[in-house]
Amino acid sequence: MVDSTPRRLSEHEFERAVEDALALIPAPLLAQLRNVAIFVEPEPPAGEDPSLLGLYEGFPLTDGDEPWFGALPDRILIFQGPLERLCETREELLDEIAVTVVHEVAHHFGIDDERLHKLGWG
Repeated sequence: MVDSTPRRLSEHEFERAVEDALALIPAPLLAQLRNVAIFVEPEPPAGEDPSLLGLYEGFPLTDGDEPWFGALPDRILIFQGPLERLCETREELLDEIAVTVVHEVAHHFGIDDERLHKLGWG
C-alpha cells in the first residue's frame, strides 16, 4: 500500500531547505543576486494558480541597467503548501524545493520558462 500522506516540513525546516537550495548556485552567480528578497509563503497569492510552486516578481538583469535609487527589491516567493502537496517523499520534496529555487533565481537572470525546461529546470 502506498502512503499518500503529504510530506510536511516545519516552517524552519522548509526555510532551511530553501537556504540549502541557494547554496547549490555557484558563488559568482549568487553574488549577482543583488536587490532580491526571497520569501517562503504558505500558499500562492489569491488570484494565482493554487498549484504554483514559486514566483519571481521583478526586473530581470537582462532588462537593462541597475535599478534606480530607492527601487524596491525584486522578490522570489517559494510556496510551501503546493510543494508539499506535489511530493510523496521527503527526498522528492527537498529536490523539488531546489529545482523551484533555481528556477526562480534563473528568472532574475533573464532565463525564460522555455529555456529552463530545455535545461531540465522546468
